[in-house]
Amino acid sequence: MTDALPLSAPDVSIIMPCLNEIQSLPHCIANAREAADRIAQTYGLTSEIVIADNGSTDGSQAYATANGARVIPVPRRGYGAALIGGCEGAYGRYLLMADADGSYNFLDGVAMIGRLVAGADLCMGSRFAGGITPGAMPWKNRYIGNPILTGMLNLFFRSGIDDAHCGIRAITKPAFLACGLSSTGMEFASEMVIKSTLLGQKIEQSPATLGPDLRERAPHLRPWRDGWRHLRYLLMLSPAWVFGLPALLALLIGLGLMGAAGAEFFRPNTLPQIGSYWTLLGGALVAMGHLALLMAFATHLYSIHQGYRRSSRVTRIANWVASLETMLLVGLGLMGLGALVLALVAYGWVAREYQAASSLWPAALGVMLVQLGLQNAMGGFLMAIMAGHEARFFNGLQK
Repeated sequence: MTDALPLSAPDVSIIMPCLNEIQSLPHCIANAREAADRIAQTYGLTSEIVIADNGSTDGSQAYATANGARVIPVPRRGYGAALIGGCEGAYGRYLLMADADGSYNFLDGVAMIGRLVAGADLCMGSRFAGGITPGAMPWKNRYIGNPILTGMLNLFFRSGIDDAHCGIRAITKPAFLACGLSSTGMEFASEMVIKSTLLGQKIEQSPATLGPDLRERAPHLRPWRDGWRHLRYLLMLSPAWVFGLPALLALLIGLGLMGAAGAEFFRPNTLPQIGSYWTLLGGALVAMGHLALLMAFATHLYSIHQGYRRSSRVTRIANWVASLETMLLVGLGLMGLGALVLALVAYGWVAREYQAASSLWPAALGVMLVQLGLQNAMGGFLMAIMAGHEARFFNGLQK
């Protein structure tokens, strides 16, 4: 729980995550105070400086308190955890955050606060628009990691941001709370942009400069480890790309192979022959595609119930048909049809006096239908559980 707001709560909270930053903290607090003065002059807003301390042992807390900053202890370790704790404990309705290593200039945040005042929910800094001091960003981050991850983020979520991992950004307190952020590590940067986009919040950009790190020790950032954490988070929040696209490809190829094998079964020698191996592959691809489609549907449903994805027209339509009972009826129907096909296969085997069949297609079709039915029934229970043990999956999400 956060403390109750003081009677004279500030309008802006300038937040820095801190873990043993005594070397750079004097510069950062002085820079933040200068930005606070500029914000007051430009917009007439009051500010506080918040240090979200992640367990420093070098006296950072005492220095910050002695120099007018408010220290919020954040026991949960990690860059994202520190910022979440700092934002939750901040008093301001506008939150401006940047690293405490001296690489960002809080004066760049003055324009970001102006964007929020004008109606934006989130304003991202753009180092590529503002400028990067030579040597301030490793080449692999500047030319490989950041462009690739930002490009994937824009491809998956259409955020329209050219620097999704910029460390200086501003967000309104209501927008921050609506996002329900939870990442403890560096992937927090991506999570904020993604969830803000999914919620339809208004996102803008403002130039930001990146200078050299003022600390003598190595930075907390680990490019390869944190790059992978960003990438996996992008994938976890994008069920359409992780499950939906593979499902579509598998279903198209699988149905094509099964259709060709079926045509060969009913009208031999009219099409290029589809052998047993291709028939088996086709049936397997259809089953895998159907399973991936169910997973895409379930994870999309989960994201809506978690509050970081809005209900759409499609989900409102699906609400009328998507229920546990519907999934069970379709599943039982497919299993029954598959069992009938397999019974006919067995009957044919007996009629041939137990000789091998000329085509594997009927058996592959029967097994595939049983698989699809079983997946559908089990998927129905999975989605009912993910919907909060509601038989109608989108119950309460129609608006």
